[in-house]
Amino acid sequence: MFRAAFFGSPAFAVPCLDALREVADVRAVICQPDKPAGRGLALTPPAVKVRALELGLDVWQPTKVRKGDLAERLRALELDVGVVVAYGRILPATVLSAPRLGCVNVHGSILPRWRGASPIQHAIVYGDRETGVDLMQMDEGLDTGAVLAERRTPIDPDEDSAELGARLASLGAALVREDLPRFVRGELTPRTQPDEGVIFAKLLSKDDGNLDWTKPARAVHDQVRGLRPWPGTQTTWNDAPLKILRTHVVEDAGHHGAPGEVLGADAQGIRIACGQGVLAIDELQEAGRKRLSASAFLSGRGIPVGARLG
Repeated sequence: MFRAAFFGSPAFAVPCLDALREVADVRAVICQPDKPAGRGLALTPPAVKVRALELGLDVWQPTKVRKGDLAERLRALELDVGVVVAYGRILPATVLSAPRLGCVNVHGSILPRWRGASPIQHAIVYGDRETGVDLMQMDEGLDTGAVLAERRTPIDPDEDSAELGARLASLGAALVREDLPRFVRGELTPRTQPDEGVIFAKLLSKDDGNLDWTKPARAVHDQVRGLRPWPGTQTTWNDAPLKILRTHVVEDAGHHGAPGEVLGADAQGIRIACGQGVLAIDELQEAGRKRLSASAFLSGRGIPVGARLG
């Protein structure tokens, strides 16, 4: 077995850690420090740390990666390779070069499209029909290194970022299990990323969830599912925030109202006119209240036909 270190933090990275454990001697797992979470703001460990401790692996949680002794500690392990999966920090050259073969990254897109922090969400929001995961040789740029191996998959028109993320995590694990050993043996040919087609997936914020009803119904639906579960999407009604949790495009509905206008509210959902087409809201949540299906919402407070959202 070759010697490896694993860098990762969220649940997306856990299948890759499990796969690495199958094919390598994992000498260290490096993840982000525990962070406050929940209403009580209790310190909560990242998912990778939880899994690593279950596997009996040595966990490191450095507060800084550019300063301190991280690179020196890695060199002392005499590593063959470092594997990075959604670690959450940019690694300096001293860390990237500490293993004999450097570090590789499992990235959730088909590079060079959607380099950056949130490739899965952006692929859905922008209506991509296909995505994948790349095994990439890391350099000091932002997801600019040569691609070593790739797995592709279609995007279902109604799946959300959590569902697609789970599938891509499994594909990433397959890259680690099947292609990483080939890389260590020198059997993979690096492919330089083309200059054409470079698009960046910026770090998401709550503001990215503001819905614009003047967009086509399909684009609004893609935004809702792409930003579910986080950061979520929202509009306003009666000058109050209204979270939109699940939607579907109403096929062959025509267009019979101004953008944001409620065209119908019944068992088939709350139907909203968009700039092109009609979108039905299936699940929603008012501020300070629990999430409700459209039918439950309508049986309680309700929303009148002709009302305007946004």
